[in-house]
Amino acid sequence: MSLFSPTPDPDTPAALQPLAERMRPRTLDEFIGQEKLLGLAKPLRLQIETDHLSSMLFWGPPGCGKTTLARIIARLTSSEFISFSAVLSGIKEIKDVMAQAERKAHSGQRTIVFVDEVHRFNKAQQDAFLPYVEAGHILFIGATTENPSFEVISPLLSRTKVYVLEALTTPQIVDLLRRALSDSERGLGNSHIDATNDVLFRIASYSNGDARTAYNTLELCARSAKPSSSSSGSETPAPRKITRELLEDVLQRKLLRYDKTGEEHYNLISALHKSVRNSDPDAALYWLIRMIESGEDCLYLARRIVRMASEDIGLAEPGALAVTLAARDAFDFLGAPEGHLALAQAVVYLCLAPKSNSVYTAYGKVLEDVHKTEADPVPLHLRNAVTGLMKNIGYGEGYKYAHNFDDKLTDMTCLPDNLSGRTYYQPTDQGFELRLRQRLDEIRKVKSRATGKT
Repeated sequence: MSLFSPTPDPDTPAALQPLAERMRPRTLDEFIGQEKLLGLAKPLRLQIETDHLSSMLFWGPPGCGKTTLARIIARLTSSEFISFSAVLSGIKEIKDVMAQAERKAHSGQRTIVFVDEVHRFNKAQQDAFLPYVEAGHILFIGATTENPSFEVISPLLSRTKVYVLEALTTPQIVDLLRRALSDSERGLGNSHIDATNDVLFRIASYSNGDARTAYNTLELCARSAKPSSSSSGSETPAPRKITRELLEDVLQRKLLRYDKTGEEHYNLISALHKSVRNSDPDAALYWLIRMIESGEDCLYLARRIVRMASEDIGLAEPGALAVTLAARDAFDFLGAPEGHLALAQAVVYLCLAPKSNSVYTAYGKVLEDVHKTEADPVPLHLRNAVTGLMKNIGYGEGYKYAHNFDDKLTDMTCLPDNLSGRTYYQPTDQGFELRLRQRLDEIRKVKSRATGKT
């Protein structure tokens, strides 16, 4: 290790190290998450296990395992490991270490250079690594929470393989917390901490995919937990219970009754959706914020809000879909808590928008016909005659090009014969759909005149 490494000194007593540091996985088998990259027989795992590595970038949210994975790579490969921090390292320090790495490379010793938060390095600092990466004097591993396409210089980006790491799921973090509670060597196993699944789930939910945050919360709770009075007089130390009330004090927020995979989850999302449909912004905001504060995945909420725009507003307000998609992107860009306001804005907009389920209903009718009727062939006049043979057998014959007619309309039928005359879409008189209804009436009158029907 070098003086630039933020890694705790291995001689530091474990008691002085944070729980998150003590519980950091040391092998690939201990590593939880990122199965797409590190599952059995996956390319990255094979590269690590066979020590056939190239320079790489880890891109993912905080606490998903970027630094841990770099340390595992260093532990499993015969390389010196040097870690840089953008806050502490300047051009001079980088060049000094690179020169040492070059000398070691000439003697056959490989150096892994880990650059945490590489997006914080300026262009000149990133440039300083480039010649040594290109020459193969170092194996470069960068970690970033920002899109490397924008934050890493193109020459360095082109010489590295980018691996995208995902935020840990709530069940995965719960598994990590259970491991910490039971591990007597590195975790809290000797502290006799007792926590229910509900408490562990709450901690995991509020960590928002960040294992480090979850460990820190668990450690704070463990330090504050008091022994159970019912075990006094026993030879076995009394368990110290992490209660919901204690967790509320640590998080400084009330814990609401919620289960992201159980009935309460479906009850609350149903209440939100029906409040929007009923044009009740006050109720919709209440259910939305209650779900957010209970630890619901906000991207799940964003997806459901987008669905509401298509199902309940539809073409009565075509801009609703754009508003909800923008809210989703805003939350994805801002994260919590700033992005919560974008979701709230979209929900209020949907509540106040005119309502129509005409497209939703039409979709259902078409779906029913597709499943229940014969799949008649496409009428010949709607087919493109791309070869002479196709033209000779009637492809395209009788097709009427709408732009050649005064009203840009023809009496040509476009449904298959067995469904001719079927009407699926019936616009309402709400919002913009009233204009669509008037337009559809005009279209039908013109077509009726063209066919001689009244």
